[in-house]
Amino acid sequence: MSDRTRVAVRSLSRSWTDHAIRLIEADARRSADTHLLRYPLPSAWCTDVDIALYLKDESTHITGSLKHRLARSLFLYALCNGWIGEGTTVVEASSGSTAISEAYFASLLGLPFVAVMTENTSSAKVALIESQGGRCHFVQNSSEVYAEAQRVATETGGHYMDQFTNAERATDWRGNNNIAESIFAQMRDEKYPVPEWIVVGAGTGGTSATIGRYLRYRRHATRLCVVDPENSAFFPAYAQQRYDLVMPASSRIEGIGRPRVEPSFLPDVVDRMVAVPDAASVAAARHVSTVLGRRVGPSTGTNLWGAFGLLAEMVAAGRSGSVVTLIADSGDRYADTYFNDGWVTDQGLDLAGPTAALVEFERNCRWT
Repeated sequence: MSDRTRVAVRSLSRSWTDHAIRLIEADARRSADTHLLRYPLPSAWCTDVDIALYLKDESTHITGSLKHRLARSLFLYALCNGWIGEGTTVVEASSGSTAISEAYFASLLGLPFVAVMTENTSSAKVALIESQGGRCHFVQNSSEVYAEAQRVATETGGHYMDQFTNAERATDWRGNNNIAESIFAQMRDEKYPVPEWIVVGAGTGGTSATIGRYLRYRRHATRLCVVDPENSAFFPAYAQQRYDLVMPASSRIEGIGRPRVEPSFLPDVVDRMVAVPDAASVAAARHVSTVLGRRVGPSTGTNLWGAFGLLAEMVAAGRSGSVVTLIADSGDRYADTYFNDGWVTDQGLDLAGPTAALVEFERNCRWT
C-alpha cells in the first residue's frame, strides 16, 4: 500500500468566483436603500389615539420588486457554496418577480438563466425576464414547478437555485442591511420608532423568517403578521399546525400564494396569520394605487388589507403606535390582469364588497 498522499482538486475557478462576488457587491453599493413612505391616513379618524402606517417601497429596486434582495442573497449564497461557476446555467422555479431579479444577476455575471413558471404568469413579467436575457419554461400547474426546475438544471448541468428552500438560509437575519435592519434604521426618528406590527406576505417564507428572527435577536416588542391569499397552503397549515398540506388549486395572487408550505417558512417566528380573499387583495391594490397616485401590485394589496385590519384593531383598543408593511412591486406589471376589469370578471372576482369595506375604513376606521 502506497503511503503517498492522494489529492483531489476540483476545477471550479476561484478567480472567476471572486470576480462574480465583486460584481454583485459593486452593484449593491451603486444602489441606494429603498424608501419608507408614510401612508396618508385620514386625520379626522380619532382624537384619542395616534397611529401611523408606513410602506417600505421595494418596487424601487433596479429590478422592481422585493425579490431583488432575495436574488442577490441567493446568488452570493450559491457562489460562496461553490454551486455556481463560470458558464453555469442558473435555473429557478418562480411566478415571476424572483425570476426577473435572478435574470438580472445572471446577466450581470454572464450566465444563462432559465425560469420555470406556470402558464398564467403575466405577460409583462415574462417580457421583463426575457429582456434581461432569461428564458422562460412553462408548466401547467404550480405544483409542477419544483420538479421541472430540478429536471431542467440536471439536463443542462446547471444549478437549481431553489428559492423556496434557500430563502431563509441565504439572508443574514442578524443584520448586514437586511430588510428588517433597514426598516428599523429608517424608523429611528419617527414618533413610534418600534412598530406595533410588521405585515408581510408568506411568499417563499424568506422575508417573514428574516424579520421574525431579527425582531427576536434585537429584542423588539414588534409583532409579525403574515398575510396569505386564497388557495395558499400557509394559512391553513398555520391554523391547523399541519405543515404537510398541499392545496388542490393555484393561488391567483402572484408572488405570495403557494400550493405547499415552503421549507423557508418558519411558523414559530410568526405571531399572527391572516387569510385574505383574492377579491380583497385586488380591491386593496386598486384602492391604494388611487391613494398613492401610482399602481401597486396585488400582493401589496394583500399586505395593506392585513395592515388596515390591525390599524382598526389598535384604534378600537385605544392604542397608539405604528404599523409597517411593504410595497412588494409595481402594479404596472399587472395592467393586463389585476387592473383589467375584463380579466377580473373572467376570474369570478366581485370587488364591490371589499371596495365598500375600504371606503368605510377610510371614513371611520371601522373594519368589517
